[in-house]
Amino acid sequence: MEAIVRAIVDAEAGFGIVGRLVPSIDREADPAEAVEMVDWVIADRRDEVIGIGIDYRENDRPPELFAEAYRKARAAGLKTTAHAGEFGTPWTNVATALDLLQVDRIDHGYTAIDNPEFAQRCADRGIVFTVVPTNSYYLRTLPRERWALDHPIRHMPGMGLRVHPNTDDPVLHHVTASQARGMMVRDFGFGLDDLREFMLNGLDAAWIDDSTRRAWRGQQCAEFDALRARLFAAPAARGCSLVRFRSAVRGPVPVQAY
Repeated sequence: MEAIVRAIVDAEAGFGIVGRLVPSIDREADPAEAVEMVDWVIADRRDEVIGIGIDYRENDRPPELFAEAYRKARAAGLKTTAHAGEFGTPWTNVATALDLLQVDRIDHGYTAIDNPEFAQRCADRGIVFTVVPTNSYYLRTLPRERWALDHPIRHMPGMGLRVHPNTDDPVLHHVTASQARGMMVRDFGFGLDDLREFMLNGLDAAWIDDSTRRAWRGQQCAEFDALRARLFAAPAARGCSLVRFRSAVRGPVPVQAY
């Protein structure tokens, strides 16, 4: 931990790169080990450690097994998130993460769309879902020709759910942040207005203070808008016509599976 924190401090001082840590519970381990990890995080509290998460195989390790670890984290003032509804597991896993673990955001959460009433509740609460276009479960289980049409990410925004596409684990999911956003346009049919909204969703869900959020919001919006202006001011490059698609729930879209 000491070496990682030192690197974070040096990167911010030397390059203006801000990093924070979210230690993650291995849900395949015993729940008692999750409590032990949270106790360790609390006992060695650092400003750079801002919350906890939980990940790995979800099928037989539902969120409720880890309620005590999350209770302790919240009591200590840590932010919380959880991988839920990632591997085709029931939407109730997402509900349990929100209602019992009381997480601040959801990682993945794809099966929330299986229950429209619950999805509407998430939309009403403004819950942000961090999503990964190359999620391995849907690459394995959806037919290649249907992957981009049936993937939950394509339908989540149309149900009012706030998503933020990113990499999760770039090595595991074989995607960079830029590629993830490109796939949102090319494969799922979203447009530049959508990408701007997804960017802002990420800022709204970030565990930062409001003054930093406002500053980053202004900076990133200015950069996004400047890049968009340059894109449309220049002659159309190959593939740029894909930005004509405004929404993933209207009209035909090109399909390219991976």
